[in-house]
This record gives sequence, C-alpha cells and structure tokens, in this order.
Amino acid sequence: MTSSRRFGTCGRISGDREVKSMINLTVNGQPVTVPDGTTVLQAVRAAGVELPTLCYHEGLAPYGACRLCMVVITAPRHALVASCAYPVEEGMVVETNVPEAATARHLALEFLLSRCPQSDVIREMAAKEGITTSRFGAPPPERADELCVLCGLCVRVCREAIGAAAISFIGRGMERRVGTPFDVQSDACIGCGACAEICPTGAIKMEDQGNKRILHTWHTTVELHTCPQCGRFFVPEPMSFLKEMFPEIEDLWALCPECRQQRAARQWIEQRATSPV
Repeated sequence: MTSSRRFGTCGRISGDREVKSMINLTVNGQPVTVPDGTTVLQAVRAAGVELPTLCYHEGLAPYGACRLCMVVITAPRHALVASCAYPVEEGMVVETNVPEAATARHLALEFLLSRCPQSDVIREMAAKEGITTSRFGAPPPERADELCVLCGLCVRVCREAIGAAAISFIGRGMERRVGTPFDVQSDACIGCGACAEICPTGAIKMEDQGNKRILHTWHTTVELHTCPQCGRFFVPEPMSFLKEMFPEIEDLWALCPECRQQRAARQWIEQRATSPV
C-alpha cells in the first residue's frame, strides 16, 4: 500500500506514541521500503547496494563533501545527487550504476587521488573502481605526503558531538585545510581524540607521552589524569568537566576503563555471593 505521507509527518498509533510513515521507492529496480526521513544513501544500503563514502557518519549531520556517494534519481524528477544528504520520496527511482552516476564518482575519486596519492585508503577505494592514476596530476612537492581529504568529519565531530569547536576549516580553494585558530595551541581542545578516531585516512596525529597527550596536527598538548587505583594516565584532564555534569558517577569517572571493569566484576561477584540461590 502506497503511503500518502510526506517528510516530517507521522502516523499515530495506540497511546501517545508516534511512528514514522513508510516510504516506498526503487533502487536499481529493487523495491525498498524505509521510514520517512531516511536518506537515499541509507535506502541504497538497505537494498544491499554498496556505495563508497568518506565524509558520511551516521552519528553526524549529512555533509555531502566527498561526492563519492553520487547517484542518479530518475523519478519523480531527474537529478544527480549526493545520496548521503538527499531525503527519500514516495515513488522515487534511484539508479547507482548508470554512466552519469559512475562518472561522477570516478571524477571525485580522481580528485582525491590527485590530492592524496600517498593515502592507502584513497588508493584502495580508487583501485576498486579501476582507477590507478589521476588525470589531475600530482600535488606539489610540499604536499606530497598530504593525507587530509577535507571530508570535514573531524571538524563536525568536534563541533556537533563533543561541543568543543576547537578546529575549523581555514582558507579556500587549493589552500583550504583544517586547523586551530592561528595554528597555535587550542584552549578549546579537551584532548578527547574524537577527531583522530573518526578521521578516515589517519591524517590526524596524536600520541600519549607520559602524562601528556599530544595532538601534533593541532599543535596542542593536554595533561592526562591519573587513575588512583592503578596509577596509569588515561584521560585528558580538560575532560574533568564531565564530573561536574554527572556528579553521581564521579567516583567511577576517576578510574581508567580497566579498573572500572574490575570494580564492576567484583561488585557482580559480591552480589552473586550474597544473593539467595
């Protein structure tokens, strides 16, 4: 049954609970039904079709920067779109393998290969598409080892998920890059390492040295907190603000993950020992 609902509408069921309307569309000739508000990329993957992505993360708002997930919509209107940022519509017809979509993805990969020829991730993605060289040439010698693909994941996770906004895009065109204000130590950086963790190409360099966490890429160093139980350094001191936000778990926050697990295990064993069988 075809749904008459559109974006942002909900069908009401028993009680006060609401459920999203379902949207029917076609991906490469295969019928797919997904909740309203789903992106085309999510619908394509629900159909079992793989599309490459670099800038997409399900925990962040769509960005559409890398252009690797380009597809062609043939109905209700014809359009070449970034599937990660385009919402589904009732009756939509999506094609991922038509020449127009494949050419757009190949072009995006060639741009990335030209920018970051030393990136194993980019070379592997390009090889899967049969691309070994880029018509756009190689980067200048001073950027020969560039790994940043300007996907924006680090900037977005720092702003949207962590709330620190310690880094941002700087410059335009060929000079565009990511950095801290004035390329100096960032007072806003809490040293959580989310930027390095989410980076798809390993462009962000971070290491722990003794009681310091050094984020080389951001010219920033933060002190690490010591676990009072085992004495290991394990978490950036600036993140201690979480203790104020969640005072009920302050004693657990002070412990490293290993010691927290050990404490939980001991508590479980003690509870089992004192509970009646």
